[in-house]
Amino acid sequence: MGHGQTLQILCHPYEDWAPPVTRAPKDVVIPQAPTDACRADAAPPESTPGLWEEEEDRIRAAYARRTNDAGQYSWARMGHVFQAQERERFVLLALRRHGMLPLVDKGILEVGSGTGGRLRDFIKWGARPENLTGVELLPGEIARARALLPAAVTLLCRNAAELPFPAATFDIVLQSTMFTSILEPALRRQVATEMVRVLKPTGLILWSDFFLNNPRNHDVRGVSKREIKALFSGCRVDLRRTGLAPPLARRLAEHSWLATYLLGHVPWLCAHYLGVIRPPGDRPGHEAPH
Repeated sequence: MGHGQTLQILCHPYEDWAPPVTRAPKDVVIPQAPTDACRADAAPPESTPGLWEEEEDRIRAAYARRTNDAGQYSWARMGHVFQAQERERFVLLALRRHGMLPLVDKGILEVGSGTGGRLRDFIKWGARPENLTGVELLPGEIARARALLPAAVTLLCRNAAELPFPAATFDIVLQSTMFTSILEPALRRQVATEMVRVLKPTGLILWSDFFLNNPRNHDVRGVSKREIKALFSGCRVDLRRTGLAPPLARRLAEHSWLATYLLGHVPWLCAHYLGVIRPPGDRPGHEAPH
């Protein structure tokens, strides 16, 4: 499973607060995905070239029009530091509460892995590179991730709706601001179905994404709690509203860490859901960290 495989396409997020894009996505007719996303015993879907082609083309075009916003993710920007540390605290608490630490023997998959930032976090937290897999949209992102990650990490450039793994392969599956980049509802359902299919019955999905729409960017759409629960029907979904709206966090964190923290706990100022999604057979009684 090397990164030199024939290119298909996955959906990778671009910045939710990027400038607007004027071209509307074309209509596309896609078969209904399975209604129960928590079927972990299903076989990998057969390859269906062209099934998601219009949505994939829209996502690629939107990403190509993305402005150069690398400076927003600089570690010299306190807004980026604040958001990264908040996410890290949540994820580590979630992993501890659900018995996933230490990570040394855990198989981990990220869909929409970009340049590998989340995968590098897991290595920092103790995961072994050979147990990590990233699936990503764009070959350019794969190339940048390949330069930044250890060679033992598996990187695939293909569609997350057609993951090439047997059922119950991974202990942890994660996505970070990927679903907001998918506007086609059937593709969202199929990606969710695949995420759960490859998850072990004792595993968990880590979710991080916007639930608010950005009026300046019509190429992304927030994912509500109701939709998340529908996408992962039958699973146990624990979500926390968090993440001070990025434009506010970027400005405020430069001046007051305390004010950023306090406002980040005001629900109507938050833009993200962070959460844990568990298959039906998982142990009850564990809540998402606060």
